[in-house]
Amino acid sequence: MRSLFAILMLLLPATLCAAPAPSQMMDAFSKDFPTLPADEIHETAISGIYEVVSEDQIFYYAPESHQLLTGNLMTMTDKTTWKNLTDERIQQIMEERIKNISLKEALVIGNGPHTVIEITDPDCSYCRKGSNFFRDRTDVTRYIFFKPLKMHPRAMTKAIWILSSKNPAEAYEAAFSGEYDDEQKPLPEHQDNGRFLRQMQAIAPLKVSATPAYWVDGHYISGSNIKAILWLLKTPLPADEQKADPKTAADQPKQ
Repeated sequence: MRSLFAILMLLLPATLCAAPAPSQMMDAFSKDFPTLPADEIHETAISGIYEVVSEDQIFYYAPESHQLLTGNLMTMTDKTTWKNLTDERIQQIMEERIKNISLKEALVIGNGPHTVIEITDPDCSYCRKGSNFFRDRTDVTRYIFFKPLKMHPRAMTKAIWILSSKNPAEAYEAAFSGEYDDEQKPLPEHQDNGRFLRQMQAIAPLKVSATPAYWVDGHYISGSNIKAILWLLKTPLPADEQKADPKTAADQPKQ
């Protein structure tokens, strides 16, 4: 397998083309990169370059040179404003996927007017940052699903314990506060009620590969991007974060 990767930062005159690539392009990609799953392949506005959707990521494939490129396709909407076409496409894809996900097995916390769907890991520091942000908010209803990462060996056991507890919301707060981080302090005894497995089955179509992932009123946010979440919740930024930030526009999801 040829494995040359390069960063692609290009100025484009147009947005990505949504026309599907020829069926043989999927076969060619699989032969060149057999270990990388490809869910979709589409043409782009760049001749000879194809967009590859792989789980919750996008790569760019050059079949003639058998190369894969990773990075962001960029253009400018005017002389001063950048537009990240790759992020825009990922957001579009993930927002379509969430429409078909059942929330029946989610752990529900809160009853506010804004809907927040979370994919999280009890031992992920970024997930805990997001959890801490939402903890005292009264304007959200949170639908929480667990996706423990392999790098966190105790996370699955914690997720099963949370979902099998008599009071899952209380157990969630205990786990995310770090109460059971000490390996010398075992989790309370519990009987797996199967809810964790049902959660994993429910969110499988989302193909989330990293945590946390959020959908705030249907808009996708990757990672604990508090600025973008506050923007969607129509909440002013804290005073120490109100300084002009050139990345802020890119952080804000499209309405």
